Amino acid sequence: MSVEHHPQQHYQAQIQQQMQQQQMQQQQMQQQQMQQQQQQQQQMQQQQPETPQRQVSFNVSDHYQILEIVGEGAYGIVCSAIHKPSQQKVAIKKIEPFERSMLCLRTLRELKLLKHFNHENIISILAIQRPYDYAHFNEIYLIQELMETDLHRVIRTQTLTDDHIQYFTYQTLRALKAMHSANVLHRDLKPSNLLLNSNCDLKICDFGLARSIASSEDNFGFMTEYVATRWYRAPEIMLTFQEYTTAIDVWSVGCILAEMLSGRPLFPGRDYHNQLWLIMEVLGTPNMEDYYNIKSKRAREYIRSLPFCKKIPFAELFKNVNNAPINPLALDLLEKLLIFNPAKRITMEDALKHPYLQLYHDPNDEPVSEKIPEDFFDFDKKKDELTIEELKRMLYDEIMKPL
Repeated sequence: MSVEHHPQQHYQAQIQQQMQQQQMQQQQMQQQQMQQQQQQQQQMQQQQPETPQRQVSFNVSDHYQILEIVGEGAYGIVCSAIHKPSQQKVAIKKIEPFERSMLCLRTLRELKLLKHFNHENIISILAIQRPYDYAHFNEIYLIQELMETDLHRVIRTQTLTDDHIQYFTYQTLRALKAMHSANVLHRDLKPSNLLLNSNCDLKICDFGLARSIASSEDNFGFMTEYVATRWYRAPEIMLTFQEYTTAIDVWSVGCILAEMLSGRPLFPGRDYHNQLWLIMEVLGTPNMEDYYNIKSKRAREYIRSLPFCKKIPFAELFKNVNNAPINPLALDLLEKLLIFNPAKRITMEDALKHPYLQLYHDPNDEPVSEKIPEDFFDFDKKKDELTIEELKRMLYDEIMKPL
């Protein structure tokens, strides 16, 4: 059977062929346009200057080869570097405190205290880059030991073994023994202020809020400057129920121990009120004796307004953490570190003797430090009267003294 070719079908075939040719031409034109646009974009990119990388100037001796930025804070930058003559890796901390008197005060405290202490578990100053003269004194450079990380980063990235927790807790308390024997309160202990290296050596840093135990009567000035993370603050700091003692640092060690055990902060308060509430949810409402030790009437009234809380045993609080049993000795030490009343809280000396730290405790290798002179923190007593220029001069004089 033959197929007939109608004229209409023939015309349709021609039209389809023409349309296909037109489509192919349009596609070719579109491809050419796209190629032209890409070429134009490439030319424009080549003409535009590259975004400059952030430049950080470190005006230090050419004995040091700057490597990279390893840390950055509100008023300082830390770079790793190589000390060329010895090939030792170091950290260089650049501080620019001269815009605010509070930063000058923090820097002066830190500088004086780090020069005072010489302890394996306290960060040390290896050298100070001294300015040519006072006219060129615009920043401060401290050369320190290089530590790879800090406890905050470690807790966030891995689950710590019980051995690690014991060793880190022991080293923290060992450093505190040296500080407290010198009549110094650190007042800002937290995981990010505990530096670590690959050997698990721990060193406490950041003494910007430290104060003499003898000068703790200046509680109001202390509070106005107390900008540290509240999660590790002892309740007496917020309730002002007596002058501050070494017990405030002991409380912070308890908070850090709890965080190492669970991997998260124990009391992550949103504000002052929430912080106290979280503490009482775990420790329970203070008994009458502890309640009347709180000197502030307003603080007592606030606690009285809160619902009654029953203490949660730490064994219950930590029973489902990391799907692994927690050393009961760690929980026993934690119970003693986190006691609401500072007068009843375990002392740092007794904490070092606790069975949980038995493997590391050695009374013959836990050195004390020389007490700081009575006038060590004199500048703090008149800090509200000192100008930035006066504080700058004090910092300059301190830097120019031999280490």
